[in-house]
Amino acid sequence: MAEDGPQKQQLSMPLVLDQDLTKQMRLRVESLKQRGEKRQDGEKLLRPAESVYRLDFIQQQKLQFDRWDVVLDKPGKVTITGTSQNWTPDLTNLMTRQLLDPAAIFWRKEDSDAMDWNEADALEFGERLSDLAKIRKVMYFLITFGEGVEPANLKASVVFNQL
Repeated sequence: MAEDGPQKQQLSMPLVLDQDLTKQMRLRVESLKQRGEKRQDGEKLLRPAESVYRLDFIQQQKLQFDRWDVVLDKPGKVTITGTSQNWTPDLTNLMTRQLLDPAAIFWRKEDSDAMDWNEADALEFGERLSDLAKIRKVMYFLITFGEGVEPANLKASVVFNQL
């Protein structure tokens, strides 16, 4: 059988729970509650089922999105939403306008080991990551956990082809 040419080298970059940033954003919510204040207009406050993850681009150039590699070790659902390059978490609060569309949604049904996803949106979002990698060293994601899953149940990475 003839080969289709040389195999492209792949690079898998994990999404890692940023515990410090998640804690900082939860403290922001608590601080507002304690002082009886409201969020800034347009500010995105972290909900209990949300956590902040980061992807460190170990290579920034010559990347082509290949696929998401998302595994839930039990039935449930996760929504992965990217944040724009305008968000500098050490300096500013996260604003809703800094959340990127579309989000990638992955789920695992009861009695199944297979993962399902909103394929078109997940692919569009993934392809944008190749472009974002060119201008960023780190990208942050807001991951929403549903249907009984939590961060300990998730293993996620983005796989790129190296061009």
